[in-house]
Amino acid sequence: MARSKRKPIGEINVVPYIDVMLVLLIIFMITAPLIQQGVEIDLPQADAAAVDDSNAPPLVVTVDSQGQYFLDVGENALQPISRETLQIKVAAVLRNKPKTAVMIRGDKDVAYGEVVRAMTSLQAAGVPSVGLLTEPGQ
Repeated sequence: MARSKRKPIGEINVVPYIDVMLVLLIIFMITAPLIQQGVEIDLPQADAAAVDDSNAPPLVVTVDSQGQYFLDVGENALQPISRETLQIKVAAVLRNKPKTAVMIRGDKDVAYGEVVRAMTSLQAAGVPSVGLLTEPGQ
């Protein structure tokens, strides 16, 4: 009896590796948004052009050096308001005009935390993105 010589098969079965990679991909896609913390804002570029105000003027939230908030809407624009009032008024404006841009103008001496608190209030009011106003350099 003659025995036929068989060559060993040198193939690797990659199907289990693909399954593991797909499971890991799905796990990371689900957990990545949950890990994010902080305030999402769209920062203007350094050499950006002027803001396009074709539809309506933007809402401007001002934070002065004492950490007081001001909103340039209504007749009491020069009166300081609380964060809760800021949130309520901005949400009301966005309900009527959802495409309104929102900008924050912070005093150079204000604590960074006060500007972040203003951004979180705006985020809770439903503002999709916040612009930061600056003065042009000298």
